[in-house]
Amino acid sequence: MLSEHDRATLAKKGISEEKLNQQLKRFTTGFPYMRLASSAKVGAGIKALDDDEQEKAIARWHKYLEDGGEVIKMVPASGAASRMFKALFSFVEGEDAQPKEGSPVDQLLKGIDRTPFREELEATMLRLHGLTIKEALQKGRAKDVIAALILPEGMGYGSLPKGLLLFHRYQGHLPRTPLEEQMAEGAQMAKGRDGVVKLHFTVSPDHRKLFTAKIEQVKPEMEVRFGVKYDITLSEQKPSTDTVAGAEDGSAFRDEKGEMVFRPGGHGALIENLNDLDSAVVFLKNIDNVVPDSRRDDTIRYKEVLGGYLVQVHDQIAQYLGMLNTGKYTIDDLREMIAFLHDVLCIRDEKMKSLEDAELALYIKSKLDRPLRVCGMVKNEGEPGGGPFIAYNPDGSTSPQILESTQIDPANPEDMAMMREATHFNPVDLVCYIKDVNGKKYDLPSHVDPDAGFISSKSYHGRKLKALELPGLWNGAMSDWNTVFVEVPITTFNPVKTVNDLLRPVHNA
Repeated sequence: MLSEHDRATLAKKGISEEKLNQQLKRFTTGFPYMRLASSAKVGAGIKALDDDEQEKAIARWHKYLEDGGEVIKMVPASGAASRMFKALFSFVEGEDAQPKEGSPVDQLLKGIDRTPFREELEATMLRLHGLTIKEALQKGRAKDVIAALILPEGMGYGSLPKGLLLFHRYQGHLPRTPLEEQMAEGAQMAKGRDGVVKLHFTVSPDHRKLFTAKIEQVKPEMEVRFGVKYDITLSEQKPSTDTVAGAEDGSAFRDEKGEMVFRPGGHGALIENLNDLDSAVVFLKNIDNVVPDSRRDDTIRYKEVLGGYLVQVHDQIAQYLGMLNTGKYTIDDLREMIAFLHDVLCIRDEKMKSLEDAELALYIKSKLDRPLRVCGMVKNEGEPGGGPFIAYNPDGSTSPQILESTQIDPANPEDMAMMREATHFNPVDLVCYIKDVNGKKYDLPSHVDPDAGFISSKSYHGRKLKALELPGLWNGAMSDWNTVFVEVPITTFNPVKTVNDLLRPVHNA
């Protein structure tokens, strides 16, 4: 039973009692696995554009911008960088005074002169210990060097957001953060006709002031350097998207004061932030997948390819919807639309064969009149896992879906074989069309699959709890979208998952 205090807590967060009860029910019912038809491959769910098709897509993207088309780049940037420094924390908190030969810490210290934060770390070491990095290492004080990098009394990199760490150094210029590299990338592929680049970063409340200060600091120089004007906005995950933690018996988990414990609902909560953006086209990309200016050519080219192909597909959808809305179509037109559903959107449904013409037209319209996304897919050169699949939908149709491995039944041999045979993975390289053909925004939360979340085990002050993750942003939250997979090269995927990734050649200008 909820107390009046509980109800006040829910009201403050903007969570209804009905929503709370739905979440609690999930701890008992769980989430169903997705039913797979096949993994997506080139020629069977993934489009590999040839050179001519790429050039036509790029030309269409340029025309879209020249015609004043709306575009904004959205970058989730709320994550802290603590996981980047996991090995470093283990070393600082461990008993060994020196790192083991060949360990991540050893590799970082040997490559420290190539890191973008070397100068700041040197200044921090002099402030804290009166020693240069070289002197400290010569005296066997490696732990002091690493601590100066990650701990709050030093540079505090272990608790800063990843978007504000120094990632790349430049000859004759200050090093850049991922925030700045996203600004640079936006200037090169999403500049509007008026010279304005619109960017939106989702940040945590704790880091919002830091992001605001950094933007104000770097914006004037970046505008001059790239010849643009920036319109940059920030948002946070909404409290209404938090999920209640579950106790072992499926009831609401409560802290020592008897308060219900809520947790952020995962990146799937950002569908609300995306829904708030007023733009027809939105590029979506992770904060850490950036490279310096000298290595960005492939990234820019394929951003324009994806954007242009999105507009091309949307052009065709708009033409078909115009015919359906006015009733000016023939049976041959309907056949052409079915071929488009099959060949371009990779949607199939056996029941289309049994529908009368009028019913078929309504069905086709329902499939076309939805948010649209084009997703870059990279060849899988590592371990198989989540990525692009053709999956069954609740209405019995099949369509392209980005799935996480948690959505695939580990006890189903056929599904596991499909996952092992997957040829591509999802690098989070999306461009979305979120307005209808009349320019009205779609209500994106109404296109979420509520059955696509998952439950994980966490702890709170040593007590176990169940954590409810909302359907992920690019899988369950976009489940009821039209989806097109396009192959992009591995050169467009350069994330920084550990600090040692910054030593790779691709992250050195």
